[in-house]
Amino acid sequence: MPVIELTTSIKAPIERVFDLARSVDAHTASTSQSKERAVAGRTSGLMEENETVTWEATHFGVKQKLTVKMTHLNKPKEFEDEMISGAFSKLRHTHTFQTQENHTIMSDRFEFEAPLGILGRLAENLFLTRYMKSFLQQRNSEIKAMAESNDWKQYLTTRPNEG
Repeated sequence: MPVIELTTSIKAPIERVFDLARSVDAHTASTSQSKERAVAGRTSGLMEENETVTWEATHFGVKQKLTVKMTHLNKPKEFEDEMISGAFSKLRHTHTFQTQENHTIMSDRFEFEAPLGILGRLAENLFLTRYMKSFLQQRNSEIKAMAESNDWKQYLTTRPNEG
């Protein structure tokens, strides 16, 4: 099973970065390249533990649906979501957050398995792992840009000391 691990340093408070990472609205904005949109379950706001969201997106020219459930939440340190239906055989995405000086370190561990046995393994090796890594890097870059500017305000409710 391929595992993609990414680390992104973001100059913003941990709570802001954590909430942007679990915001359905910020996710939609950060994945415009695949035209992702939430079509069932939680379709806006912040994902909470045991909630699901169904995403509709276009990847490789094919419209697809993927339903994930947030299976673990420990604010503002970590959360995990797992696919319950969709194009993959397995998918688990663990998000962790740490404060380091005046930055938040956002780490991703993305584990997935393509369907179709040996053909799936071949796809993982030839292009799918690279594609998913690029997709996640783009999303993280967008979250970083949101968190480090005032753009985050359109996705999150202003809190004391944030505004």
